[in-house]
Amino acid sequence: QMEIQSTGAWDAYQIFSHCAQSVEFSMSAFPVHKSFIFKSTLGAIAFSAFASKGKMTHGLDEEIPGAPAIKSSHDIQVALKRLEKSLIEFKKYKGELAPHFAYGQLTKQEYAFAHVMHLNNHLKEIEAFKV
Repeated sequence: QMEIQSTGAWDAYQIFSHCAQSVEFSMSAFPVHKSFIFKSTLGAIAFSAFASKGKMTHGLDEEIPGAPAIKSSHDIQVALKRLEKSLIEFKKYKGELAPHFAYGQLTKQEYAFAHVMHLNNHLKEIEAFKV
């Protein structure tokens, strides 16, 4: 059996739920946005820089602005199932994508890349080991 734990401020449940939240919001709407000026300048530059490096760095305990807080829980499987469901729904999604709260309008391919970079950034705080 494998044990999963976080080395950061959030537990694994919070990390996986947060990543799922981001994917879900990309198909619906992010609750709060940075200004249009920010998204069209610094936000666009940040996304381009992350995309060119193939990785993202951000505060790993920063909630999505305006998103419901994610309380700590020990049921990691619930969060993993939510994340899996959000990724499957994103892959199948044919509708218009919501503008990102910081990067602005992204194509589906750009959003897919953003979601992968976001998850990879958070996975740096996840450890798995046999028990």
